[in-house]
Amino acid sequence: MNSGTSGGERKLMPTIEEDLGRRSSLYGLLMPVMSLFVPGLEKGKGMYLMFIKSEAKTPGGIVARPVLTSYYKSSYFKDRPYDPYTNYTSPNETVLCPDSYQSMYSQLLCGLCQNKEVFRVGAVFASGFIRAIRFLEKHWSLLCNDIRTGTINSQITDTSVREAVMKILKPDPKLADLIQTECSKSSWQGIITRLWPNTKYVDVIVTGTMSQYIPTLDYYSNGLPLVCTMYASSECYFGVNLNPLCKPSEVSYTLIPTMCYFEFLPVNRSNGVNDPLHTPRSLNEKQQQELVELVDVKLGQEYELVVTTYAGKNKHTPLVYFQPLSQHQGSKF
Repeated sequence: MNSGTSGGERKLMPTIEEDLGRRSSLYGLLMPVMSLFVPGLEKGKGMYLMFIKSEAKTPGGIVARPVLTSYYKSSYFKDRPYDPYTNYTSPNETVLCPDSYQSMYSQLLCGLCQNKEVFRVGAVFASGFIRAIRFLEKHWSLLCNDIRTGTINSQITDTSVREAVMKILKPDPKLADLIQTECSKSSWQGIITRLWPNTKYVDVIVTGTMSQYIPTLDYYSNGLPLVCTMYASSECYFGVNLNPLCKPSEVSYTLIPTMCYFEFLPVNRSNGVNDPLHTPRSLNEKQQQELVELVDVKLGQEYELVVTTYAGKNKHTPLVYFQPLSQHQGSKF
């Protein structure tokens, strides 16, 4: 597996088949939590824009690809049983299309066709969702024509994508008129709620470097809640947000101890440790001796999170500092 990093150069790291099962189990926690705050989500669909990325092989012949690509290509995603909480507008074929243009076009087309059924929209990163809105700004007239005529643009050449989309696409002049009217306006403020009127929130990562996109998302969504449901990295998934409707600046996550083995390295900023976005690294012997167990972390103390994964990637610090916020065995950060 290689890291689908949000910035910087990709890195190779080992993974095992069982990791996909653990990640899938964490995904299964997200919507039950959301339903406590936003009732009725099971009655609608999610327009989540999901994409695969290119893969390669190591000199030894092992496939290397980003973690999300591995998940989307696995049976956990492709053969998932019906679940109203994972009922997406995008057919699997559109997600798994390797051509980024065809994938984006067909997913937006399916999302527009089912606009009244969409209760939530999102992508992995805020930047990716904004890229989709910009794509819509550029290509809405083509999408509108497809919906009006019930045909798919000839630029979409992937046979499996065309077949999957045509199972959803039907001529709908009234919807085409709505899209044309809204997209022709000089201002695109609130375009999400104008095209998908039942949308209740936007599910994207807007913490860390993604926080720069919050004003743009607020503009396009008319101030819908921006929800960060989980915290994850390429090494492993960490935890879930039990208060998903909080402000992005107030997000905290509850660690799920079965995801990996968590340890914590106390941080003393007076000793020259000031930048939380340092390079991930392995620990020296002295630092390993200072590691603190999850049950022994102290409120108010900052820590570097140190993970040992099931694949043997151990004593590794991801790109963040953590600070315990809860009395419950220090599990909330």
